[in-house]
Amino acid sequence: MRVKVRKGIAQAAGIGLMLGLLAGAGRVSAASMEDWFRDGTAAYAVGDYAQAARAFSTAASQKPGSGTLQNLGNAEWQRGRTGPAILAWEQALWLNPFNGSAKSNLRYARRAAQLESPDLTWYEVVSSWLPVTWWAWIAGVSFWLAVGIGALPGLLRFRKLVWHQAVAAFALAVFLLSVPAQVGVDTRSRLGFVLQRDTPLRLTPTEEAQFITRLPAGEPARLQQVRGAFALVRTGHTRGWVERNQFALMCPRDGRNAQRIGAESPMAVR
Repeated sequence: MRVKVRKGIAQAAGIGLMLGLLAGAGRVSAASMEDWFRDGTAAYAVGDYAQAARAFSTAASQKPGSGTLQNLGNAEWQRGRTGPAILAWEQALWLNPFNGSAKSNLRYARRAAQLESPDLTWYEVVSSWLPVTWWAWIAGVSFWLAVGIGALPGLLRFRKLVWHQAVAAFALAVFLLSVPAQVGVDTRSRLGFVLQRDTPLRLTPTEEAQFITRLPAGEPARLQQVRGAFALVRTGHTRGWVERNQFALMCPRDGRNAQRIGAESPMAVR
């Protein structure tokens, strides 16, 4: 009996230690993110934009946030890096479409660099009205509200009233609106931006391929296919292959931040 009690105490202590370590790691991670954000703010204030970009990028990789990405875009723009700046501001709007500063920065940057905005379909425009994570919640809540309001009065033997029908119809309308919006979220996730100026757009995915044209930094394009170190993209005017490290998706397919300071990382794809 004493042995069993000791084993139980040991197991409980081990579980408690593990939970404590996990909680401590979470606090350290949060503190680290906040420290990087403060370092980036301080570096930006004194004009060290390269250090500010590195700090904001690290903070965003630990905990992506619209404000952090907006600041990252500001730092990159001050460094003269149009592509990474536009990418960061677009990612900020992906997380929070209500970020007015990021919208203003994008308008100014595209006007200054003579770049076009991404060509969005109507359902992609709808998907950009709200944060992308909201649409799944809206679809789930509205669907079950419509089902519940429609079925519960009969199951509970209540008399179905006019307001029941009105609420069910409204919930169904919201659900039907959220479906194309979720489709728009998926298709918009394949939208990316050219990171480097004068990026060669090749006819085939090889180093020796003929150049179709050269793309400016910040040019929007849609990912269509990946082959080795090259990606097939479609711009508003043409289609061709670019090197993967010269192009980054607005929403990385593996959930990680596509932006890396100091060395452009390949885009993440499924």
